[in-house]
Amino acid sequence: MKLFVGLDVSKAHLDTCFLLREYDSDTILLEKRVKNSDAGSSMIKKYILEFHKEFDFDKIVVGMEATGQYSLHPSLFFSNDSDLILINVQTVVENPRVISRYSKVFTEEKNDRIDAQLIAEFLSTEKYTETTLRSEKHVALLRLTRTRYQLIHQKNEAQQHYLETLYYKCNTLTSDLKEADISTSVFSSTMVELMNGDFSMAQLQAMKTAELVDYLQKLGRQRFKAPDKLAKVLKKSIRDSYRLGKVAQNSIDINLGVQMRVIRALEKEIKVLDQAIKDIMETMSESKVLLSIPGIGPVFAAGIMAEIGSIDRFDHEAQLAKYAGLHWPKHQSGNHQREHTPMSKSGNRYLRYYLVQAANSVRHHIPEYTDYYNKKYNEVPKTQHKRALVLTARKFVRLVFALLSKHQLYIARSEAIES
Repeated sequence: MKLFVGLDVSKAHLDTCFLLREYDSDTILLEKRVKNSDAGSSMIKKYILEFHKEFDFDKIVVGMEATGQYSLHPSLFFSNDSDLILINVQTVVENPRVISRYSKVFTEEKNDRIDAQLIAEFLSTEKYTETTLRSEKHVALLRLTRTRYQLIHQKNEAQQHYLETLYYKCNTLTSDLKEADISTSVFSSTMVELMNGDFSMAQLQAMKTAELVDYLQKLGRQRFKAPDKLAKVLKKSIRDSYRLGKVAQNSIDINLGVQMRVIRALEKEIKVLDQAIKDIMETMSESKVLLSIPGIGPVFAAGIMAEIGSIDRFDHEAQLAKYAGLHWPKHQSGNHQREHTPMSKSGNRYLRYYLVQAANSVRHHIPEYTDYYNKKYNEVPKTQHKRALVLTARKFVRLVFALLSKHQLYIARSEAIES
């Protein structure tokens, strides 16, 4: 005799269906709506314990769809409750697509009560995915790394707005710096001060080259390797750029100042998140596996660990790559198969981001990944970096899966051969 408890989770409520399975017969013991709160989950727990006392179930499964923040609390409640652990209650968090495909076979109707019943009926087939829920530390990392992801994207957007505004002030600057192969970024403290400081473009242009060199060295604290080259490029850019009227120029200066303050504020908050991530990672022994890979620091390791959760969820590395969206679905019809297929648009975008960023760092530290990136880079004439980096990330997935599955530290191939 088995009990399957289907929960349809929403922001405010938990619609619940208690389904008793005895031999091949199903009986609905109870359907009830409670609040999505500690009190509501405690009421469901009370019914589970009462029914178990009456029927002495061989198996009890509580299941729900993965609905992000709404399913987090109830899933942790039922999986961590000491009374439910004593009677071996299993908690399942299933992919909503799986439940949706199952429900379409039986009904086109949809409401919260029906959804809870369908989830319970799906659980009774025992075809659900075995769920390993994240620990408290993994949940903490998940919130930190996802917030960091959002701030990084906000920063990138703010930088793009800054570049667009800077174009109105000195429209040839970025292209001239690139053409002269000067590594100084327009977001560096010196360049920001130069574009937002006390001197106008006309005043900077009127300076002698030697004076501008001294000014640059003062702003850069004597750290420029070729300040004279930079000074000449700056004077050329200012000379070649368009000039706006005073009113328009004032608005551009205000915009540049506001946008740069936003960028600096985001950078400051990202550092706060990075430190919090590092503090948690130092308490997690399993973090040593990913941190042993050259080029991988606490932030990238945390982003990957938090999104993967337990590596036991995946049977092979291709499954992990598909979960991250780093796979290319095959397009085949008859004897024809498309040679060039686009990368999947689905998958966990957070995990994909951290895998790609990690791969970009790893390729600078491990020769095998350097060679692979260069090979893929030279295969096409367009979007070379983006394509090569994504393919390198796909290769990196194999390493991540192998190390996490075997719980072993990274060993360079040369070291492995020697040993």
